[in-house]
Amino acid sequence: MAESTSSKKRWLPLEANPDVMNQFLWGLGVPPNEAECCDVYGLDEELLEMVPKPVLAVLFLYPLTSQSEEERMKQDRETKDPSSTVYYMKQTVGNACGTIGLLHAIGNITSQIKLTEGSFLDKFFKSTSSMDPMQRALFLENDREMEVAHSVAATAGDTEATDDVNTHFICFACVDGQLYELDGRRAGPITHGASSPNSLLKDAARVIKKIIEKNPDSINFNVIAISKNV
Repeated sequence: MAESTSSKKRWLPLEANPDVMNQFLWGLGVPPNEAECCDVYGLDEELLEMVPKPVLAVLFLYPLTSQSEEERMKQDRETKDPSSTVYYMKQTVGNACGTIGLLHAIGNITSQIKLTEGSFLDKFFKSTSSMDPMQRALFLENDREMEVAHSVAATAGDTEATDDVNTHFICFACVDGQLYELDGRRAGPITHGASSPNSLLKDAARVIKKIIEKNPDSINFNVIAISKNV
């Protein structure tokens, strides 16, 4: 997963595995009866219909290629300052993109789920709510509790954990009627047009399809939805 940009610290990458992510989130303060991660098996409409609703956020794992990096730099030059209502943070730790993707997801749905009071995530978001994106990144970088929790989750997957990977997690969330792509390596959140809680999954799938189409030779893609338990 993507190299850090301002820190030599590196974590082991988080596996794109809903079971691993659920245990990670549930242990940090997302009650199991509030939300859970689940696989999205395909981007066709009938497969999207199989995903438990409502969908609160979408995580996407994709390969880093020279083409994707060129496009990232081009979009960064066009990125405007994010809305103050979007919870966004930079990535300063290598291979932390899975955890940052989850933090982007939960950070933008705290009004839709009830975090366990006094839990790690409850305290994390309260502590960082007034910080700017880089301050949030440094807060995470120096948080030993999160580093340990990430390490446990990273070694709990089905594949052997190694830091030599070339894939990257991003998050899609709906904030104030807009679909945002949240990636800690970017200049800021990327806006992808109008969206709603009811159409979030389909709207994110539309953007994800375009990314996949630009990398036809790769199979290293994975989509995970965070759905609210009702």
